[in-house]
Amino acid sequence: MTDPANGFPVDRRSLLAGAAGVAGSLVAGLALPATAAATPGRGPGGPGGGPGGPGGPGGRYPANWPDPEPYGLADTRQDLWPRDDNSFVLPLELRPRDEELGRVWIRDTYVNCFVVDGKPVYVATGTTRVPGLPAAGPWNDGIFLWLAPSLRGPWRLADTTGIRPDAEKGKVWSPEFVGENRPGRTVVAPWQEYWDDHGQFGKRGNAWAPEVHYFRGTWYIVACMGDHSTKVGSFLLISEGGPEGPYRLAEGNVDKPFGDSFIGGPSFIAPGAYHHIDGSIYTEDDDAWLVLHNHLYAPFRDDMEDIVPTTDLPLFQQTPYAPEPYLEGAYVFKHGGKYFLLHAAWDRTSTNPDGTTRNAYDTPGAGRVQYQYDAVVAVADRFEGPYSERWTAGVGAGHNNFFLDHHGRPWATFFRNPAAGFWADPSRVGEAASAGVVRLEWTGPEGNRLYAARRPGHRPRD
Repeated sequence: MTDPANGFPVDRRSLLAGAAGVAGSLVAGLALPATAAATPGRGPGGPGGGPGGPGGPGGRYPANWPDPEPYGLADTRQDLWPRDDNSFVLPLELRPRDEELGRVWIRDTYVNCFVVDGKPVYVATGTTRVPGLPAAGPWNDGIFLWLAPSLRGPWRLADTTGIRPDAEKGKVWSPEFVGENRPGRTVVAPWQEYWDDHGQFGKRGNAWAPEVHYFRGTWYIVACMGDHSTKVGSFLLISEGGPEGPYRLAEGNVDKPFGDSFIGGPSFIAPGAYHHIDGSIYTEDDDAWLVLHNHLYAPFRDDMEDIVPTTDLPLFQQTPYAPEPYLEGAYVFKHGGKYFLLHAAWDRTSTNPDGTTRNAYDTPGAGRVQYQYDAVVAVADRFEGPYSERWTAGVGAGHNNFFLDHHGRPWATFFRNPAAGFWADPSRVGEAASAGVVRLEWTGPEGNRLYAARRPGHRPRD
């Protein structure tokens, strides 16, 4: 989420960072996906050279694309792909575990920017894995943070050596830190500790999709304990220092994640253990809201130690697909006076009666194959909605966030989901799970859409 005020071109729901310097070599650009190779590259940003801004004769904005019909079909046009001309992979400083791969393996990439003492500071984080495991479960070792003075870097791991001299640099929270608990100060709750099921998975406990926020002078991390934890759901960490911490757990999460439990998640999750996941924070002026899973939100208490108690969490007013598929990664961003609600949705392919391929945000079923993990977006005049019909903002860019760089230009993150579909193919999986950013273009106060930056020659105009 982003600070909706957008007073300075950098949002406040952004991340802070402390110092930096860096390792990691510059990564030029993303290679054009094999299936897109026959299509000419699409160019950067909005007309006139700046993503999201007016340009061309009379300063007009690019027009919205016609949407695929009926509502719920996925837009697969190559303009909406992160490509080598509109995106790149962040040159994050490598940890010892990253040396063999040569880059950081990361999912749920989160990047943001804010201004500290008049200077832009960028922060990156996401879901990472431990050495020896192919994914971020059934356990991982917590949350890492990278800081940089510009989007291109240099990107350095947050300097946590003054807090934990013997721990891995850049790790700001982990179930490993349970020994730091003190009366009145919980760092790791009992439900967040590692455990062993002595059977199906062995060691279990993993943290997902962290985001870092700076609000009213305090640094926060909102994240989620994943499917292999004793309780699954979103929690808040509060820094007692800078972006590197040290962090403690919010009082409202000592016993459980935010919200109430419900029936959900994989079959191996114990009844009552599953809460709403993918927590995010949205701030506006002096108020803050928690955004959960694909449709819920709740105001925080003034002290940020918990959400305001309520019988039922309020729901965003959305325009669902029919049928509505499983959505993840809810995130709110304000731009041009409008609220943008992001979700991640699987584009599933199937066969039309005439033998052509159908791409749609379908529910799972026979003949429906996961293809791309897309970013779908809707827009509204108010935070709670009602939100418009959704559109495809980025192909393969699901579970992301939108943010502004220090020039006020909009960007989105992506990570290339290796779990299934296009990026799981053996010929491409080596490039999957990457910390990527793609430029966005805004279609102006009339169109009110954000897309992955399209090539000017392929961008319709009013």
